[in-house]
Amino acid sequence: MTVFGDYRGLVGPGLNFVPPFVSDTAVYDMRTQTLNVSKQEAITRDNSPVVANAVVYIRVMNAERAFLEVEDYKRAVSNLAQTTLRAVLGDMELDDTLSRRREINERIREELAGPTDEWGIRVESVEVREITPSTDVLNAMEQQTAAERRRRAMILEAQGERRSAVERAQGEKQSNIVRAQGEKQAQILEAQGDAVSTVLRAKAAEAMGERAVVDKGIETLEAIGTSESTTYVLPQEVSSLLGRYGKHLTGSTVSDGQQLESKEFDAETAELLGLGDIEELASESVIDAHGDDAGSEVEAVAESETMEEADETGAEPVDADAGAAQESVESAAEQARRAVEDAVPDVEVETGREGLDGDEIGTDDSVDRTAPGDDETAAESEAEAETETERN
Repeated sequence: MTVFGDYRGLVGPGLNFVPPFVSDTAVYDMRTQTLNVSKQEAITRDNSPVVANAVVYIRVMNAERAFLEVEDYKRAVSNLAQTTLRAVLGDMELDDTLSRRREINERIREELAGPTDEWGIRVESVEVREITPSTDVLNAMEQQTAAERRRRAMILEAQGERRSAVERAQGEKQSNIVRAQGEKQAQILEAQGDAVSTVLRAKAAEAMGERAVVDKGIETLEAIGTSESTTYVLPQEVSSLLGRYGKHLTGSTVSDGQQLESKEFDAETAELLGLGDIEELASESVIDAHGDDAGSEVEAVAESETMEEADETGAEPVDADAGAAQESVESAAEQARRAVEDAVPDVEVETGREGLDGDEIGTDDSVDRTAPGDDETAAESEAEAETETERN
């Protein structure tokens, strides 16, 4: 209340006496009040024109200061809010003004708080209602939005095609793998079948070959049995045995080989024949092809030589044990001769250089069965006996 324009104080609610004609009063609402900020044009930092308006919520905190410090606090706050709004929008880019509304509101409220406190007014909050760019900017933004949407659509489409291609490639890969595995298995089975077939054919051919050999052998044996020829092919083992000792037989016709100087067999021969005593076998190496006649002649010559040597040296004749050993040797030689004759019946074995190697043994009925060596040995023995008689 003022009297004659002089401030006299605050008058509270209720009945109060106001002097007439000389006093004046001003009423202040202590509640929160709303101030509309009209549309303001501003240019952002990126030179984009925009139009914005806002709402300011205020409250009178000190009526005395509001009366004394400012003439019209509402108009003052509204004008201050307009300028502050333009300043805040000018410090921001267009995209920020459209997306950062809360930051704009807070900055405007802080800018209004300082001056209004001196007026006894408190700014409770500020809300920007609308920020509208210019028409050209709106068109550009629409084009940009459309381009962005097209870009996103193309990206999504490309990603979809890529995923589709990847899925298709993976499907083809799996299909090729399965197909290759199937072909591999088929080739393996085919190869196994070919191998089994080859083995079976080989076995069949082998069986047929063995059968043919057996049949041919049977035919050969039949031909040998019916043929007049006396030439035979003996197995390798028999050929080797007869070839090694064929020259000691009566029917041997070897003329170009080395003369037999010793009648002793080696260890390999003794083991091959299965005889334990080599010395007993060495005393009888010549088998007479005619049987006992040639053997008796040889024994007579040997006995004559032995008796002559005994007469010269005065030694005693061979005792009974020596005679028994001689008979055992002769028996073994006779058994060997018979075994050879049984193996090749009625055939006199003829051995040459080939027979010594055991490669081939042939027989010939026309061979003389009398050993030339026996006649020469007998003649030499008789000559020596006559010479010894003359000396005596």
